[in-house]
Amino acid sequence: MGKSSLINALTGRNTLARTSNTPGRTQELNFFNLGGRLILVDMPGYGFAQAPKGLVEKWTRLVNGFLKGRSVLRRAVVLVDSRHGLKDSDRDMMKMLDKAAVVYQVVLTKADKLKAAELDAVQARTLEEIKGRVAAHPHLIVTSSEKGTGIPELRAELASLA
Repeated sequence: MGKSSLINALTGRNTLARTSNTPGRTQELNFFNLGGRLILVDMPGYGFAQAPKGLVEKWTRLVNGFLKGRSVLRRAVVLVDSRHGLKDSDRDMMKMLDKAAVVYQVVLTKADKLKAAELDAVQARTLEEIKGRVAAHPHLIVTSSEKGTGIPELRAELASLA
């Protein structure tokens, strides 16, 4: 479960964002207006996607173009699969966000898939890496769309931006 599953968990609506078991199904920008107070945007992923390289590059340009110079953007959320931790593609995205001065928050997903000690280690490594980043919000949130872990915390964090 990825970005779309997290949007569904945050909004409490199982079918608001279309989900799939296959990564890379989101292929355009999908806007979700939350009561006129906040708009969530589900974007194509930039890391692992089962799609041709040219299409993934197109999605990356779309995401980068959307994020750069968008003054009304309150925060970007960088979702990181806790089973893998930060990957080079995540670091590239964070570098781009730092350069563009877009505040972002890292959210670890799929926390239910790891044992407690493994999750603690991923959290520690991730916090260590983001603390030196210019535009990174310093608070790491750990979530599981399936178990509901961290969903109220992330919901409150996003609501504070509205």
